[in-house]
Amino acid sequence: MNAVQDHPIAGRLAEIRAHIAELARHFGRDPDAVALMAVSKTHPAEAIEAALAAGQRLFGENRVQEAQAKYPALQARFPDLTLHLIGPLQTNKAAEAVALFGAIETLDRPHLAEALAREMDRQGRRPALFIEVNTGEEPQKAGVPPGDADAFIEECVGKWRLPVVGLMCIPPEGEEPALHFALLREIARRQGLTRLSMGMSADYETAIRFGSTQVRLGTAIFGKRESLST
Repeated sequence: MNAVQDHPIAGRLAEIRAHIAELARHFGRDPDAVALMAVSKTHPAEAIEAALAAGQRLFGENRVQEAQAKYPALQARFPDLTLHLIGPLQTNKAAEAVALFGAIETLDRPHLAEALAREMDRQGRRPALFIEVNTGEEPQKAGVPPGDADAFIEECVGKWRLPVVGLMCIPPEGEEPALHFALLREIARRQGLTRLSMGMSADYETAIRFGSTQVRLGTAIFGKRESLST
C-alpha cells in the first residue's frame, strides 16, 4: 500500500463508500445515484488534502468565512473539486457564497432568494440551489416550514428564476428520521426536483432508503472535529 492508501482518512472513505454502495443495492438503487459529501467544517486544509488524495471531490462547509480561508487554493489545484454550503447563509454573505460555492443548500427565505438572484446576475455564476425545509418545524432551526415549501419553491423558480435543483433537511434529534425523509421526498416529488440532500452520520442508512442522492458525513471521515478559534 502507498502513503495515500495508508492514511486513516483514505481508509475511512473506502469503508464508507463500500457501505453506501451496499445499502443502495439493498434498497434497489444504483450505488452511483448516492453521492458522499465530506463535511470538512473545523478540519484543516491538510485533512481535506488527504481526502482529495483518496479521490474525494464533493465537500461541504457550514461557514462562508471558514471556506474562504481553506478552499480557493485547493480549488486551484483540484479544478474538479465541488464545494457546497450546508450552513445558514446571511444575506450580506450572498456575494461571497455565489463566488465560492458550487451549490448552496440552505435557501429558506425570500430576502435570501432575492439577494442570490441579484448576485448571480451580477457575477454571471449560477451555483445550484437546494431549498432547506425545516421538516420538524423547530423554531430554533433555519428552513422553510413544510406547509410553505411548495409556494416558496415555485416563487424561487418563477419569480427569481433561480436554479433550484433539490431539497435539504436535518431531522430533529430524538425523532424517527424516516418520517422527515419521507416528507422531504414527497415535497420533491410534487415539485419535480430530483436531488435530496439528507442523511448524516446517525441516519444516512435510513436516508438512502428514502431516496437521498447525497449524504453528508464529517466525523466518520475526518475524525473528531477540532475546536474553532473564533
